[in-house]
Formats: sequence, structure tokens, C-alpha cells
Amino acid sequence: MNHRKFFIVILAIVAIGCSCAIFMPQKFALKNPARNVTLAGLFTDHMVLQRNMPIPIWGKADANGELLIQFKDQTKLVSADLNGRWRIDLEPEPAGGPFDMHIIGIDTLKLTDVMVGDVWIASGQSNMEWPMSRVNHAEEEIDQADHFGIRLLSVPRKISFIPLEDTESDGWHVCSPRTVGNFSAVAYFFGREIHQTQDIPVGLINTSWGGTPAEAWMSEPALVDYPHYLEMIGGGEMASTDPESLQVFYERLTTAYEKGMQDWLNFVIEHDQGMGEQPWFKADYDASDWHEIDVPGIWEDAEIGNYDGIIWFRKEIEVPASWRDDSLSLELGPIDDNDDTYLNGVLVGSTQSYNTDRVYRMAGERLRSGKNIIVVRVLDNTGNGGFWGKPEQMKLVSGKGDILPLAGTWTYKYGVNPELVPPKGTMPRRPHYLPTVLYNSMIYPLLPYAIRGAIWYQGESNAGAAYEYRSLFPAMIRNWRNDWAQGDFPFYYVQLANYRAVKEIPVESDWAELREAQLMTLELENTGMAVIIDIGEADDIHPRNKQDVGKRLALNARHHDYDEDIEYSGPIYKSHVVENDEVRLFFDHRGSGLVAKGEAKLKGFAIAGADRTFHWADARIEGESVVVSSPEVAQPVAVRYAWADNPICNLFNEEGLPASPFRTDDWPGITQPMEIQSEK
Repeated sequence: MNHRKFFIVILAIVAIGCSCAIFMPQKFALKNPARNVTLAGLFTDHMVLQRNMPIPIWGKADANGELLIQFKDQTKLVSADLNGRWRIDLEPEPAGGPFDMHIIGIDTLKLTDVMVGDVWIASGQSNMEWPMSRVNHAEEEIDQADHFGIRLLSVPRKISFIPLEDTESDGWHVCSPRTVGNFSAVAYFFGREIHQTQDIPVGLINTSWGGTPAEAWMSEPALVDYPHYLEMIGGGEMASTDPESLQVFYERLTTAYEKGMQDWLNFVIEHDQGMGEQPWFKADYDASDWHEIDVPGIWEDAEIGNYDGIIWFRKEIEVPASWRDDSLSLELGPIDDNDDTYLNGVLVGSTQSYNTDRVYRMAGERLRSGKNIIVVRVLDNTGNGGFWGKPEQMKLVSGKGDILPLAGTWTYKYGVNPELVPPKGTMPRRPHYLPTVLYNSMIYPLLPYAIRGAIWYQGESNAGAAYEYRSLFPAMIRNWRNDWAQGDFPFYYVQLANYRAVKEIPVESDWAELREAQLMTLELENTGMAVIIDIGEADDIHPRNKQDVGKRLALNARHHDYDEDIEYSGPIYKSHVVENDEVRLFFDHRGSGLVAKGEAKLKGFAIAGADRTFHWADARIEGESVVVSSPEVAQPVAVRYAWADNPICNLFNEEGLPASPFRTDDWPGITQPMEIQSEK
């Protein structure tokens, strides 16, 4: 071998040695290289690792096997324990990428295109789950969603009664028009704001499921103060993650409920006074003792109140004689739940569905000359009851298209005395609505992945227990923070949007009480709230404007976590003083000034005196305060703003952010337990 060839061979040997040293430094020589090495499902190509904090990496291998983790200039040695689990924490790294990561045992796993930036968890129910493909301007937004520095990971839906160690996601994806269509729109718009304003990689982990309550996202230990939730999951019965075991458990609950419900129905039908010897549907029945009620409107909002059972409704109408020669259509809109409808003592139609429009067609010869009687027997099984459509849906229509409106004053009477109606059992929740089951399968497997913080859009499914949410929601946040063991990381959430029909007078509202519970949660350290009382939709619980939702969440992060000197919240009620017949309100987060958006007059304020009856109020902006009064309230005691399911309200700051709904009183609400109300 000549000298030149010898020199080339030596260089090759040195190069190979150096290359090997990259993967196997001498000081980390593996004595027992691990076999069957796997990574937790969160660690895949294209992932984002959290910057500026220790980076946990974990997985499984054969017991006692050794392996090396190499990332950038770090090399760490770790051994699997007797159960085959291993974990190592890499040293903090600054933002950057892309990089490769090697996991070395007998074989080498290689992850490519790894970024270091900020990782945000996005969770909640359907409005967080809502995909990009179903937002306003979806096609345009998706076409523009080409962001190499944003990475997306979706946690698959799964339930479990015990904590699971791993998630079976399909891995991280680079954000692009091809990958973003089914991803959470709120999470995407939030992440886009952070990525574009901070110029750092952003990782978004979407773990959400429509319709789910907060308690489903909490661990069993976190629910120790809520024993009624622990009872729902049977305590020690829940010892298996086998889906069939879950189904058997649910079917057992369902069978018991259905039997109880049938017994309840049998009792109510058997004791209906209206079907006695003198049926109330007869046209000549004397209904002079019946009470008046405005229709349409669910009866829980009227004097009937919270009643499940049978209510009879009656209305007298005058119809032109010419209509007797024509066909007729009796239309009543939707009725909750079931109805039997009579015209002049004859059954003209029945429907068993709460959300179906009642349209009953018949011959005009069923009409009488002069007075005609419409009687509707309504059976409400659960929840709201009564006529809940729009006034224009209630009408009698002739074949020629002539219309006789039917909305307005009717009379009613209880078919079964409320004091005699037996209690019903509670309908069992769907398996994925049960307490703990989503925490166990969609949160716990993410621990202890390093994150910057969390965003949350949920509350609709807890509105019926809004008073409890005052403590339950903060307990959930503390639950996550304790188990993640990363301190009080940022937790930003969305206050419920405006939804349902607009009410003409001030009324109580469970959605308003839930918003209040969310507002109160701001007392918890390092939290923030996006108010969206201006972008909801009356007839859709899923507002399509998710752009502003994500943007307003991001304002919280940009201010608190990225040190931007910006206003991140709309006006928040701070205090008030009573000045004769007026109340002066003061606010935090006035920004550059308070404004009445859209017009000169403020809307959405109501005022009450000691009688606790609220009246719409006149309101005006005076400098940094709002002054409220009403000629109907000489001595005001309390003020409420935007206190409704779907309030008409317009108090903003100059930065274009809406004020949060609030009230100055602490009077008992409709979701407050009776034992607490009695103390007020």
C-alpha cells in the first residue's frame, strides 16, 4: 500500500470513528443496550418541544435496558425501570429548528424536523373542537394556512375509568392547507397570532370533545369535594379500561333509568285530570277557571316554572265562515316534548318530538260558525316545556293562503297537580360525559409533556349547574396545574357567547350565571378570559366566527407571556356607588376609553330596587364611569349588564373589546342550590 492510499484509509477510519462518536460517546458506552425501545405517542417527527424549560422525554423498553437520547449538543443516558418505563429530562433549549433527535439502544430511533418553541394545550367541548372547515370564510382561511412554524397534534377521542399511560395519536403535522381542515379552529387562530407576532415555532395540542362537562376533564382525586360526581362512576366498580366493561356499566344505568322513566310516565298519564269523565278537549268544556299565559314561550320562563308533566292549553278563535269551504293548516311551531292537538273537540294531530314543527292539515268543515276552540295537551318529559317557536310560526292558514295568527294570550291548566308528580330518576350520561373519563384518557397521557400553557372553551354543558361551576372550574385548573407539575402555567379561557332567543324583559338566565362563574375564575392566578358576547348566534350554539375567539385569547398571552404592552381585555366591572336615583359604575380595562359600540346609546343595562324586580335602564358614559338609572326605580339597589342568554349590549373599550356581563347583586340565581338560597 503506497503512502497516499494509507493516508486515505487512516482518514476514513478517523471519520467513521468521529461519526460513531456522535451517536455513542465513550463516556456513555452502553453496557446493556435497550431492546424494543418505543417513545410515547406525543414524540414524533415534526413535533414542537417547549423552549426555555426542562424537556421530559419518555417511553418504554425492555426492563433495565440502557439507551441514549441525543438532541442538538445534548447526550443523556437513561435506563428503563423494572416495568420497562423510562424518562429523561433534557436541558432547556432556546427556540429554533428544525433539528433531529436520536434515541439509541440496540437500534436507533430517529425523529426529524423537530422544532423548539411554545406548546399550548387546547381543550374543551364542541366550540373548541369545531374544525377549520366549518368557520366563516373557511376556504380562504384554509388556503392561507401554510405555516411551517406551526405544528398540529390531535389527541384522539377515547374514554377510560383509569388513567392511561399513552395516547394513540397519528402524530404531529406541519400546518398546511392539507392538514388544518379538521383541526380546532380556535386553537389554530390562537396559534397563528402567537406565531406571527412572536416569530417563534408554535405547537398546538388539541384534546377536546363536543358536549362534554368540566368534570369529565378532572381526575378522581380532584373531585373529592364533589361526591355526587364520584357516585356517577360507581367508585370501585370502575377497574377496567375495556370498552365493553364501560358499555355494560352504561347499559345497566340506562336500563334502570328507562324503567324509572316508564313508571313516571305511566303515573302522569294515569293521573291526568284532563282525560277524565269530562275531557278538557271538548269544545263545550267549562274552562273559566284556567289561567292566562303568553304563547309561544317555554313555560319555565313563565309562571308555570320548573314543571315536568302535563299542561293543557286552550284558545278561542273567530274564523270567517268562508273558510269552512276550504282546506286548513293548523300550525303551532315546535312543542316540547309531545302534544295532542284538538280543534272543536276532535283530535287533529299528535307529535312526539320536541324539535318538530307542528303542522296539522284538515278539512275546513271541522270549523264552526263563530267561536272555535283549539286545545293542546302538552306532555313534557324533562328539561324545558311548552311552545318554543316564534310567534309567526303559530297560525291557522286557509287553502287560499289567508292567515289567522295564534300567538298571544292562551289559557292553561295543570293536567297533574305539581304536588302529586313523583320525582324522576336522572338520565344517565353518555359514557364520554361521565366524570374523570376524559381526564384519564385525553389529559393524563399528555403528562408531563412540557407546555407553555392552556386554552379552554367549555361551559355550555355545565350551565345548568352554573353556581357549582364557580368552584368546579377553578378546581379543574388547579388539578391540571398540580398534575403537570410545571407551576401555575397560563390558563386562558373563553366566556360563553350570546345564544338563544332575545328576551324582551330582564329575566334570570343560567348562561348568564355560567358567565359570572367564568368571570369569577379570573381571581385564580395567571388566568385570562376572552369575552365574545358580541359574536354569538341566537339559533346556533356554535358561532362560526372563530377568528375573533382565537385572537382575543391570544391577546391575553401576548400581554402576560410575551410582554406586549397592549390592552387584552374589555371593560371588567370593578365597583359602584349609589347617587340618589342613579348608580355609577366603575371598570378596569377601560383601555383608551369606554364607548357605546355602533350607536350613541348604551344598551344592556337593567336596574332594580329593594323589590328585586329589574327594569331596563338608561345608561350613559361619563368619563371613566357609566351612570345608570330608570324612572321606574326611585331608589336603586342593584344593576345588571348583559344578564341574559342572548343580551343586546354594546359597552366596549376603544380597542374594540366588549365588556364582560356582570351584576352588582348577589341575589340567589336559578342554578343556586336551595339550601344556599335560603341563607340569602
